[in-house]
Amino acid sequence: MRNLSVSKISQFISLSIFSLSLSATEQPSAESLVNKVYLGGHAMYLKTDEDRLFNANANSSIDHASGVGVEGGFRFSELFETRLSYTHLNPVTQNHNANLSSGRSIVLDLLYFPFKESFYIVGGADVLDVEGSDISAALGAGYRHYLSKNMALYFEGKGHYQFEDNYTDLSTKLGFIYFFGTQKAEIKRNEPVKTKTKTKTVAPIVELDSDNDGVLDSKDNCANTPVTDKVNEVGCTIFTEAQDTVNLLINFDSNKAVVKEKYKPTIDKVAKFMEAYPELSLTIKGHSSARGSAAYNQTLSAKRAQAVVDVLINDFGIDASRLNSIGYGESELLNTDNTDTAHEQNRRIEATVSTTNKVVEKR
Repeated sequence: MRNLSVSKISQFISLSIFSLSLSATEQPSAESLVNKVYLGGHAMYLKTDEDRLFNANANSSIDHASGVGVEGGFRFSELFETRLSYTHLNPVTQNHNANLSSGRSIVLDLLYFPFKESFYIVGGADVLDVEGSDISAALGAGYRHYLSKNMALYFEGKGHYQFEDNYTDLSTKLGFIYFFGTQKAEIKRNEPVKTKTKTKTVAPIVELDSDNDGVLDSKDNCANTPVTDKVNEVGCTIFTEAQDTVNLLINFDSNKAVVKEKYKPTIDKVAKFMEAYPELSLTIKGHSSARGSAAYNQTLSAKRAQAVVDVLINDFGIDASRLNSIGYGESELLNTDNTDTAHEQNRRIEATVSTTNKVVEKR
């Protein structure tokens, strides 16, 4: 064992596995490996820390160690795997001037497969004995090449940090593993077809309507349409336009521009409408009766419109940039009679805001 070099060990494992690769199949899925146990063997090369000495002499440096070992592992999820391994090591001095005793490495590792495939990250605790035993922490990465659904070759590199003496060692590993209990591919056998003639029976092609909208998948341009929607000939939802409108009408006392409390619920509906459609703006139009001078009525109508704007801003939080007010005075009378009823109808503000929405047609 001591005279067997790592290169020879690597060549032996590579040549042994090469013949198996001739019959290799596709890589197994991570799901198929869950709850499977594997065993294997490996060759390892350890480049030791330059400060490792085998005696008190400052020139007694250990250069490296190599060896072979065995391992066993268990895949407990698609992402994680545990592994316990043992390696018999043969340390070599830097100047080959001493015959060192053999060493060993006993490691408990956790392997993480971030892509659920061949690449993995490995970390663990290592009882590393190279002319002195101590606990090391190990971290590295590896790559696993599957020769079949049961067998794989892997290459791995790790760094080791030995806590007591602050040694930092580097290792490489070439190994082979075999999974036990991997499910075999089901063998499907075709039933013999009894025919009286040489005419072959061809199964009819059944076209699918995956979203059940009445349009076959081959002609459906809109997949996963809700079953409650009415669709067109290419399977897309049919929309119709519907107008959503709110009106505002508030009357004022004679010669007044004060908004009465009884109109606040009406203004609230307008405010909620504008909150539902933040892209809309609103113009408040103020009017007066025909009593008084035209100039005075013009000013009074503008004040009435602005009073409603102020309520929308101060009481209901509507942004001032979305509101506008205009006074029309007595130029647009609703009722031209010279009666108290007519004058009351004309003392008002008016506003209308609307928007057009697309509404889904239902079946």
